[in-house]
Amino acid sequence: MREVVINGIAETEAFGRRLGEEAQPGDILALIGDLGTGKTTLTKSIAAGLGVTEDITSPTFTIVNEYHSGRLPLYHFDVYRLDSGADLIDIGAEEYFDAGGVCIIEWADRVAEILPDDAKVIFIEYGEKEGERLYQCTF
Repeated sequence: MREVVINGIAETEAFGRRLGEEAQPGDILALIGDLGTGKTTLTKSIAAGLGVTEDITSPTFTIVNEYHSGRLPLYHFDVYRLDSGADLIDIGAEEYFDAGGVCIIEWADRVAEILPDDAKVIFIEYGEKEGERLYQCTF
């Protein structure tokens, strides 16, 4: 696992943009972190790297938002309200996983049991300094 130290929003945006630019069809990015650690900010930056032009909003109540304006479709999940991976399967997650786009799953620890083995996981923690985040990446 590699650790990336992020200092502020500009570095979050640069890291996310690079992930979006490098993303491949079928990539699943699983974001795990406490409230306020920047999961949605990172998602917006990944979307920018994909070339998504729509406004990215958190799908807390709809579970998934779809964006089709980038070079690959983006499926943005917020699974905070789900109790298990079975709930995600019930809403058709496997179809999204196999749709040839990029899936970003916020609160992925809540559905970890159904994530594919090749999911790219980013554990996000608060750093010691104001605005600092530590990303533990499995890729």
